[in-house]
Amino acid sequence: MTTSTRGAAKVPAVLVLEDGRIFRGRAYGAVGETFGEAVFSTGMTGYQETLTDPSYHRQVVVMTAPHVGNTGVNDEDPESARIWVAGYVVRDPARVSSNWRAQRSLDEELRRQGVVGIQGIDTRALTRHLRESGAMRVGIFSGSALPDEGTMLAEVRQQPEMKGADLSAEVATKETYVVPAIGEKKFTVAAVDLGIKGMTPHRMAERGIEVHVLPATATAEDVYAVQPDGVFFSNGPGDPATADGPVAVMQAVLERKTPLFGICFGNQILGRALGFGTYKLKYGHRGINQPVQDRTTGKVEVTAHNHGFAVDAPLDKVSDTPYGRAEVSHVCLNDNVVEGLQLLDQPAFSVQYHPEAAAGPHDAAYLFDRFVSLMEAERA
Repeated sequence: MTTSTRGAAKVPAVLVLEDGRIFRGRAYGAVGETFGEAVFSTGMTGYQETLTDPSYHRQVVVMTAPHVGNTGVNDEDPESARIWVAGYVVRDPARVSSNWRAQRSLDEELRRQGVVGIQGIDTRALTRHLRESGAMRVGIFSGSALPDEGTMLAEVRQQPEMKGADLSAEVATKETYVVPAIGEKKFTVAAVDLGIKGMTPHRMAERGIEVHVLPATATAEDVYAVQPDGVFFSNGPGDPATADGPVAVMQAVLERKTPLFGICFGNQILGRALGFGTYKLKYGHRGINQPVQDRTTGKVEVTAHNHGFAVDAPLDKVSDTPYGRAEVSHVCLNDNVVEGLQLLDQPAFSVQYHPEAAAGPHDAAYLFDRFVSLMEAERA
């Protein structure tokens, strides 16, 4: 990525997809060039959480909501210490931030962190193209000396694909850190950071859990060195087919029958640990309005998603695994994608979506209580 932070409002910009489709607009954020996988997010709010979610590493995010940036940016809502998206695409950015918590504009924050974006394009047409053709590699180019179309397309096609990408260690913490329990400490949890969002350990801390956040490269010995009551595997970027290390650690946890909870990438890791395959979705689920049914209760939840891969597990039967019987516990009502797994013979479960959802919705917050219940039962 090459960038400049000079004023971008009237600077020409071009978005080039790997299939040759081109959109022309104006620069938004930093001026320069950037590359990644083009994906779209259907959330109408929560853009600050989206930008700082490590799961978006190496992805160029297209916002389907036409008006973005209304509430500006503050220093309280980020999910991590930086913006992780590779690029940002909006139709009509807000000219003025209007919120009592705003400390600066979104455009200013993108420029400050060197994030190249584009504005003024037909994001509805781009989203429909990605739905029909699938997520694909993309480049955004802006500035006075734009390359010709052939050169830009060639650069885009030289970029690595998301399939086969091993990215968790690039976004995870390098050193273990502890998030203390809020109020009385009830449990200790070892959380394997594959790209964890800041709100996740906070949700556990609210429930009296002291969370030890470990690097993505943590071993089973590292996990049990903190004497955990439960083990958690976080969300994260990349292809789960590359995550052999975390899969081996999870299998060690399953062998010891320690209460286990996984979110997003953690759900895919559990799927692999149980012997299921994973696959890349055509265009993925991203946004804060995805309908999921909890099959254990029949309840339908509105949920927050960010995943381009899914677990290939049977929806219509209980499966036998090396760790006991397993079943699909949650399913997406839009396309029947597996959204959760649970073991029936030991305390382990996972979901493909984000129950911490700082920007909402909060329908799935009960899953943290379910994790607490597993640890309480194990202790009893």
